Order: sequence, then C-alpha cells, then structure tokens
Amino acid sequence: MCEREKFLGNLYVISSPSGGGKTTLVSQLLECTPDICRVVTHTTRAARPNEKDGMHYHFVTDEAFEALKAEGGFVETARVFNAQYGTSWKEVKSKLRHGMDVVLVIDWQGAEQVRISHPEAISIFILPPSLETLRARLFARNEDSIAVVENRMKDASNQISHYKDFDYLVVNDDFDLALANLRSIIMAERLKTAPQKERHKLLISSLLEQ
Repeated sequence: MCEREKFLGNLYVISSPSGGGKTTLVSQLLECTPDICRVVTHTTRAARPNEKDGMHYHFVTDEAFEALKAEGGFVETARVFNAQYGTSWKEVKSKLRHGMDVVLVIDWQGAEQVRISHPEAISIFILPPSLETLRARLFARNEDSIAVVENRMKDASNQISHYKDFDYLVVNDDFDLALANLRSIIMAERLKTAPQKERHKLLISSLLEQ
C-alpha cells in the first residue's frame, strides 16, 4: 500500500444546515486568519443573481461534472435538492502542499466522504440557536421562494442530526463569538506538536545542540 502523502496544511470540513451561517462565518474567518483559504466547489445548479462563476461556485453542466467525477477529480460529491456538488482534489492538494490550511464548506454527506477518504481532516459543525432563527435567516436572504425555504426547513433536522460525527461543535447565536470559536480551533490545531515540529525544525535543532 502506498504511503499517504503528508501535507503542511490542515484540511477542514465545515457544515451546517442551510441558513446556519457557515458561508458568512467562513468568509470572515478567511479575512481575519492568515494562511487559510477556501476551495471553490463545483455545482450543477444554476447561479443565483448575486453569484459569480469561479467566486461562489464553479457552475458546470451535468455532463462536465460526471466527467470529472469519473476521473476521480473530486474529494467528495453530494446531491442536494436535485443538484450535484463536488470539491476539486487537484485544487485542495495544491493548497495543502504549499502549507495553506484549506476549508471545505460542504454538507454532512460530503463531510462523511472526506472523513472516510481523508481521516486526518478536521470537521466542524455549525448549529443555529433555534429552528425559528434558522427559518428567519433563510427568509432574510431573499434568495429562495417560500416553497424552497420550507423544503430546506424540512431537511434541517436531518442535517442537524449528524452533528455528533464532527470533531467540533459551534453554536452560531452571537456571530462574533462563533467566529472567535472557529478561529480558536484553527489556531489550536496549528499549535499541535507534529506541525510545529515541521515548521520550527531548524529552531528545535539549534536548541538541542550540545
């Protein structure tokens, strides 16, 4: 069996039910934390009015998506509300090799696949403070019809039930506190002995000289 490639960066999976606030939290996390990035997901769904190709998602056809999937080009894939989503393994590896931490913002199905294929990945689940707040946030986005919002609410309990499979649990009630909690997780993982040993090998070597 080939030895798994070791990367300098950490791979993170962040999930929540739709409207849980994961996208906004991650956007702010990237702004206030150095050496961390998000890999843009491929999807077969149509772009919303405020979304740009290559920034929010890579919008592709079903045929193009299936071709990439057949080539083993995705870390994970999932079908959500009749659309397919997938994360490019090529993009993830490129970032990790250069010492960047990579965040995947995906649902529990994708997180489960990553957990199996890349057990070293660190997973975080974002909980809303209540279902009422979740519903209000979905309507406040003003992006989906009432029927779509209700469909997302019906799926919320199923999404939330998978929280126990994640390494960390963050409640997004107070946004600033939730962001601070996310950043604390990132910084604590970076301070673990194994990555610190690699980053500071010259210092450690000099300190151990007799």
